Amino acid sequence: MKHANNLNKLPPYLFAQIDAKRDALRAQGIEVISLGIGDPDLPTPTHIVDAMAEAIRDPKNHQYPDYAGSLAYRSACAEWMKRRFGVELDPANEVLALIGSKEGIAHIHTAFVNPGDFVLAPSIGYPVYSGGATLMHANTHFLPMRAESGWLAELDANDIPAEVLSRARILFLGYPNNPTGATATPEYFDEAIAFCREHDLLLVHDNAYSEISFDGYIAPSILERPGAKDVCIEMFSLSKTYNMTGWRIGFACGNPEAIRALGTVKNNLDSGQFTAIQDAAIAALAGPQDCVVEMCALYQRRRDLILDALWAIGVECEAPRATIYVWAKVPQGLTSADFAEKVLTEAHVIVTPGSGYGPDGEGYIRISLTTPDDQLLEAVRRIKETL
Repeated sequence: MKHANNLNKLPPYLFAQIDAKRDALRAQGIEVISLGIGDPDLPTPTHIVDAMAEAIRDPKNHQYPDYAGSLAYRSACAEWMKRRFGVELDPANEVLALIGSKEGIAHIHTAFVNPGDFVLAPSIGYPVYSGGATLMHANTHFLPMRAESGWLAELDANDIPAEVLSRARILFLGYPNNPTGATATPEYFDEAIAFCREHDLLLVHDNAYSEISFDGYIAPSILERPGAKDVCIEMFSLSKTYNMTGWRIGFACGNPEAIRALGTVKNNLDSGQFTAIQDAAIAALAGPQDCVVEMCALYQRRRDLILDALWAIGVECEAPRATIYVWAKVPQGLTSADFAEKVLTEAHVIVTPGSGYGPDGEGYIRISLTTPDDQLLEAVRRIKETL
């Protein structure tokens, strides 16, 4: 049996590899503490679960859902965007339901990228930006990111080969950034919008972590910026904001042509998200937001806890203003993968090697804050013993 050649170019999904190693250790009876995948350890808020319980008993929700998402859900998304960012959207033409933002990011390649084309992606970012291109027999050109520049992907056309730029179709950005926790300024977003307009690119902004922020920082939407809707589509997820990772619900919004193209792909490849889940998501978006405030406070406390513990053992890291991750420097003499393997086999702690997020991630690890306080401290204690 022969599979498609592009699968040979696709590295194994990072978290699948980590899970396999974790399961092998646990099968030996070893207690493993995972600071790897960003899967919240707290349950979905009760009012959202209650809305789902009610919706799932409604017979009309047992049929095929609307491909684009129910108008009620898309309207709730538009109202949330207006309330949260002051962004006006037409729910009929500028909002599309997603089966999680990962699905939307993957499928946007199918809508805009041809074999042999390029996407431009940050050199440290969500692996699906480049993985989606590979599955389309296309290529990724990574934009450099440096600590001294605040981990902002460099948007200098002079540093991109002319042939690459002429064949580029999409620019991916994501701020607050996974995995570095970096944030972008309005001026940077304006630069990105102008860059995409000049080079006829679709700008896909991944805003999955917009609601998880600390120290008074409030993350923006790129759609707040002038002219953004002309070139931009923005992806949102309810996964981290409302502890709904397993529910698989999100939305895309912005440029109506891009929304229509992505919707055409989805019409042919999936049948939409279960309407009862959309109803629960409406309860999340339109309901009380106290749960989000409380969760940010929890993650900020954990962030401070892990930073103090890492600094105490000599691991360099900075305090992120957003996301559920800490981006930490690997001790000298070890690669990211070496260090992750060392702490897994010797300390039985999972951390994610930065190299798995792109070429400029080498030399760093990502630590997730979705672990109870006592296990975070125990994990750092174990790591200290291995150094």
